[in-house]
Amino acid sequence: MITFLNGKLVEALPTQVTVDVNGVGYEVLIPLSSFDKLPKPGANVHLLTQLVVREDAHTLYGFMTPAERDLFRLLINTVSGVGPRIALNVLSGISVTAFRGAVANGDVKALSQISGVGKKTAERIVVELKDKIGPAGAWEASSEQRGLSPADQKINDAVLALVALGFKQIEAHEAVRAAQAVLGDEATVEDLVRACLKKGA
Repeated sequence: MITFLNGKLVEALPTQVTVDVNGVGYEVLIPLSSFDKLPKPGANVHLLTQLVVREDAHTLYGFMTPAERDLFRLLINTVSGVGPRIALNVLSGISVTAFRGAVANGDVKALSQISGVGKKTAERIVVELKDKIGPAGAWEASSEQRGLSPADQKINDAVLALVALGFKQIEAHEAVRAAQAVLGDEATVEDLVRACLKKGA
């Protein structure tokens, strides 16, 4: 499994890049969201990757952030009828946070406006991912729109981390608030999450 490439960016197009890793050129398909974050050709680039093997091709997909790659994997491994091409379209057409919010809120209309995603596919995405993304996705999307203070952002990030680890959202929020009351405002997200996990263990 090729999990990342670290090398020189030789060529960058909106849909694909070529990366030179020790003299070997890798052609990697990317979403627009990653293209926007690329350095200039000739510079070094660190690209997270996902290898998709088909009978007729081995295709490497690349991402500039873990969140993009996680969403790509979630779509191709969970939603029936969604392959790598549609997953790339999703990442090119909507931010990861906005996508999570749309799924959590059952916003089929927003999803069906993405190129290559019709109404039926959008409905399937909502049905098959709602439990996995859940209330944390809606909360994450709304908090990004509100614009949180650094202190609230820290609480937000800690709660999202706990929800991802299986906590219910209300329990996670209460646990983080309690941990912060004990540890103080200087506590990092990691400190808060650790404290909550110890308490819940």
